[in-house]
Amino acid sequence: MTPAVRVRSGHGPGGSWEVAVARPHPRLRPGVLGYRGFRLALDRPRRRLEPPIGASTLLLGFEEPLRITRAGRPPATLVSLYSGPATTAAVGEHTGRVSGIEVLLAPWAAFTLLGTPQHELTDRPVDPDDLPHALGAPGGRWRGVHDLAGALAALPTWERRFGLLDDVLGHWSAAGPPSAAQVVRAWTELVRTGGELPVPRLAEEVGWSVRHLENRFREQIGLGPKAAARVLRLQRARRMLAAGYGPAETAAACGFYDQAHLSGEFRAMTGCTPGAFAAAARRPASDGADSTGGTGPDGGADPAALLLAPDRSAVFSKTPDPR
Repeated sequence: MTPAVRVRSGHGPGGSWEVAVARPHPRLRPGVLGYRGFRLALDRPRRRLEPPIGASTLLLGFEEPLRITRAGRPPATLVSLYSGPATTAAVGEHTGRVSGIEVLLAPWAAFTLLGTPQHELTDRPVDPDDLPHALGAPGGRWRGVHDLAGALAALPTWERRFGLLDDVLGHWSAAGPPSAAQVVRAWTELVRTGGELPVPRLAEEVGWSVRHLENRFREQIGLGPKAAARVLRLQRARRMLAAGYGPAETAAACGFYDQAHLSGEFRAMTGCTPGAFAAAARRPASDGADSTGGTGPDGGADPAALLLAPDRSAVFSKTPDPR
C-alpha cells in the first residue's frame, strides 16, 4: 500500500524548503507514529531548541550533518541519528542545507527496533549504526541505517521513500526483541492521561509492583514512569500555551500544583519560562522553512511551531503529539 503523502513547499528571501508527511502502514502502528521528509536550502544556518517530547526520533539524513548539543555532554555531529527519551532540551544546528526523513516512534517501539535498553540512550543522540539493530544483521539487504538513508535519498518521490520505510521497519520490528504488553499498556495510559495517572495506580492496572514497573520502564521506555509523566505533562502544557491559554489555566489543566510549579518545570526541561514560550508562539515565522517542525500522530505537522528571533540563542521546534 502506497502511503498517502502531503507535501508543502515554498520559496522566499530566506531560501527554499519542502516538507512531506505521511502515516506509516497500519501494521506498524501504534509503535511508529509518523514520517516527516524534509529538504531545506536556506540562506543561513539555523539553530533550534528541541524540548523533551513523549516520543523517540530516528533521523535518516541524506546529506549535511546536524550538530546536537545538550548541557553536560560534548556536542555530537551526525548525519543520521537516534534521539531517545530525554528530560532536558537540546540545541540542534545545521548549515541551512539539510534533508532527510524523521521517523517518530513510541519509545517501546524504539526498544524493539534498536534492540538496546533505552536507559542507555537517554538524554543523548547516537549514531544508530552503533546499535545492534536488525538492519545490520548478516544477510540483510542494507548494511545499516546510513546505507538505508542512501537508498531513500536515491528514490525519486516521497511516496516511494515512505513505502520503502514501511517495508524495512516492518522487517526490523519483526526481528527485534518484543516489548512487554504491560509496558505498552502502561505507556498508553500515561499518554492518554497526559502524565496525570499516579504511578502506584499505573502499576496496579498492569498487575506489576511499582519497582518492577520502574525497572521495565527504564529498559523499554528509557525513563522511569514518574520522569516520563513529567515529560508528558510538560508536553501538554506547551501545546496549551501555544494555543493561547494562560499559564495559570494551563497549570491547573495539566496537573501542576500551581503556576510556580509549571514555571519551575519549564525552566528545568526547556531553559525558558512559560511566558517566553507563549511569546515565541505568537511570533510569526520569518519563512516557511522555520515552521516545518515535528510530526503528529496522523503524519501531519503539529501546529505548535515556535521560532525565536535570529539574534536569540535558540529556536524552538514544534511539539509532536504521540497520541
